[in-house]
Amino acid sequence: MSDESAQVAAAIAGELRLLDPEVRASRELAGELLDPEFAEVGASGRRYTYEQCLAGLPDRAGASQDGPRYETSGMTGVVLAPGLVQVTFEARLGDRRSRHSSLWRRRDEQSGWRMYHHHATVVPPGVE
Repeated sequence: MSDESAQVAAAIAGELRLLDPEVRASRELAGELLDPEFAEVGASGRRYTYEQCLAGLPDRAGASQDGPRYETSGMTGVVLAPGLVQVTFEARLGDRRSRHSSLWRRRDEQSGWRMYHHHATVVPPGVE
């Protein structure tokens, strides 16, 4: 596997872990995957900081083992620079469909790959 392929695979693995209900419900587990400088622009248009995201993630959709889970499609990644990967995909949670773009970065070997920025947009019904 090439270095670029390994970087993309690591970012995608992190993205999938963040969609896991066990990780979403745990501030500790999610905190291992979010960069301390993390920021998110949610589907609602709201901006979330690292602390806001960690505090609210257990109450957000997809955080319950018994509730609906995210189903992803078309997940792909591209290396933008050494240690920086963009991951894009579509997700469904029940009847809601959304498009996502995340930036994953690796500052050093100790911190590993962490999500630096995330943006989600709801796809209205009937839009391809």
